[in-house]
Amino acid sequence: MSTSEALLAELAGLIKIWGRELGFQQIGITDCHLEEHGERLTAWLRAGHHGTMEWMAAHGEKRWRPGLLEPNTLRVISASLDYLPPDTAPVRILKDSSKAYVSRYATGRDYHKLIRKRLAHLAQKIELFCNARGLHCSGRAFTDSAPVMERALAEKAGLGWIGKNCMVLSENAGSWFFLGEVYTSLALPVDDKPQRNQCGDCTACLKVCPTDAFVGPYQLDARRCISYLTIENLGPIPEEFREPMGNRVFGCDDCQIICPWNRFAKPTAETDFHPRHGLDNGELSQLFRWDEEEFLRKTAGSAIRRIGYERWRRNLAVAIGNSEPGPEVIGLLEQALPSASALVAEHIRWALARLRSGRHRKRKLRRPQ
Repeated sequence: MSTSEALLAELAGLIKIWGRELGFQQIGITDCHLEEHGERLTAWLRAGHHGTMEWMAAHGEKRWRPGLLEPNTLRVISASLDYLPPDTAPVRILKDSSKAYVSRYATGRDYHKLIRKRLAHLAQKIELFCNARGLHCSGRAFTDSAPVMERALAEKAGLGWIGKNCMVLSENAGSWFFLGEVYTSLALPVDDKPQRNQCGDCTACLKVCPTDAFVGPYQLDARRCISYLTIENLGPIPEEFREPMGNRVFGCDDCQIICPWNRFAKPTAETDFHPRHGLDNGELSQLFRWDEEEFLRKTAGSAIRRIGYERWRRNLAVAIGNSEPGPEVIGLLEQALPSASALVAEHIRWALARLRSGRHRKRKLRRPQ
């Protein structure tokens, strides 16, 4: 082994240590060969499964050829950080039609800044190590902020396997974790012990999806996914999906909640990811009463802020339409209708029609048990 190879092997071990010290649960190192994943992505895009997310197709091969995104990249350091808040009782909230269900990743502070800052710190430690030993290096930290195939890289780095629900699953941590990466020009030794795909014959995640968004194992049609409908979708929510949405007002976790591997998920110790402003169990009627100023104040630093006030009310109107009818909620919607935007008004009228007719009782919604 040459001197430089020995230094890189030493550095790879230190990166794992530094990563844990920075709070990451898993750190892995992989090469940049993602051609197979690139072919799958291309087929997915051609099928139109990305819906209106044009940014998914905007960067071409940069997604699966890291060296095109960050020149001279030879390796990718992949990191995971647990985010599941303690005691948020997701199933109980989903079964209570008066409550608003917010995807558990979004009940606390937005993860982007926190993870990017820690990854930048990790990149800085790598640079200091290299500078002290005469090694040249360059790199860049990412977390859901650029055309990076995070799940494919995490799988190759040994952090888990991509499950039938298209999430990265770990035999030790389930899937309730964020991912981030550091692209580096260093030819670090790669982790060559990937986790074996252990989904087996289980199809629980495919069956539980409220809107049948999975067209098959490992194949998601985003246009039917509640996360897409409530977050990425800019316009009206198609009527066929409004009832199945239930009380989900920002994202959906059903395919994670039901996954057997999430029995091994551990609550996060990161207080920034703990719920704020009661967003883990808020009353639909109370949240619908927020004016725009209150929405902006209580979603400051939250991932929810990105959908804006109008789409927040659109989603809440649908959820209220799936709740138990009563004079209070009907009156609340009637009072809001005259001043609502065209987008919100459409969903308020749909909700009022359901509540007045009792149609919300006709079909039992699928929920994780």
